[in-house]
Amino acid sequence: MTRVPLRRALADLPPYVPGARAGGGAMAYKLSSNENPYPPLPSVMAAIADGAVDVNRYPDMYATELTEAIARHLDVPVESVVTGGGSVALLGHVLAAVCEAGDEVVLPWRSFEAYPIYVTLAGAVGVPVPVGTDGRLDLVAMAAAVTPRTRVMLVCTPNNPTGPAVRADELAALLDAVPKDVLVLLDEAYVEFVRDPEAADGLAVFAEHPNVVLLRTFSKAYGLAGLRVGYAVARPRLAAAIRAASTPFGVSHIGQLAALASLAAQQEMRTRVDAIVAERARMLTGLRAQGWHVPDSQANFVWLALGEHAKSFADRSARAGVLVRPFAGDGVRISVGETEATDLLLEVTAEVVRR
Repeated sequence: MTRVPLRRALADLPPYVPGARAGGGAMAYKLSSNENPYPPLPSVMAAIADGAVDVNRYPDMYATELTEAIARHLDVPVESVVTGGGSVALLGHVLAAVCEAGDEVVLPWRSFEAYPIYVTLAGAVGVPVPVGTDGRLDLVAMAAAVTPRTRVMLVCTPNNPTGPAVRADELAALLDAVPKDVLVLLDEAYVEFVRDPEAADGLAVFAEHPNVVLLRTFSKAYGLAGLRVGYAVARPRLAAAIRAASTPFGVSHIGQLAALASLAAQQEMRTRVDAIVAERARMLTGLRAQGWHVPDSQANFVWLALGEHAKSFADRSARAGVLVRPFAGDGVRISVGETEATDLLLEVTAEVVRR
């Protein structure tokens, strides 16, 4: 039988595995997807309701008003901002704009699981560099992995799923070592949760290095995960290329209005983020008091390096009413959610420690 051939690269393409959901009416705290546990702010809900009457129309393809608002918020040229369907979609657009077939992309591993997927779809070759046992990116090893074929380096800070943020001195040394024609992509999806005083300032680094691109999102701190709104910040020439590679009408009208309302509610967002950061600290303190070795998370999740026991722990946690995200053979990522969820999680981890 004759069949339409598929790209050979798809045969080895790892699937993206979403966080578990409670099924069949079961009640469980969902700490498996790094979602903001709070519902949208009232002003954001009002913007969503207002936008609903226009869903029969195409959105502004260039998200003009939102792009201008982001540029003002970050104090960057409007030509440097590109919006898209979440930072993960923009990752694909960046790679499509820069990579030719066979080019190399240096990436940390374990890190965001979409990285190898999008690298492969771009026709590039991923060069994974192991993350340290402390959950930190090994930027020295990543710099050493650069070859004449390297076109992009992916730096996730804070790193998903392990949690630590890249420090300013580490990033400065990396950028000094990497050729200026290699694009260094700083994935800052969790930047609003960072409290480490030594963490790198992505915007300051962007201002000094033309080969740096930032990725950010409204999914986490702003709580718009279901609307898929993110943005890239790049030099105008790179931004134009990313824009050219982007999906037309990639951000819905409702998404644009919700993001605009979110930007206008900075103080309310920070109050919620501060509460999540405080709950993160409580979770970390509780786990360490039980004897767990947990990396210094600067995101809205924590990491337990459970190795081959990751799935069994996730199953045990689910039976207790807490859904977490296992990464087979590596560990478990646990999002910061409601205080009741943390209490229940700490009961589970205490039982595991005693076994």
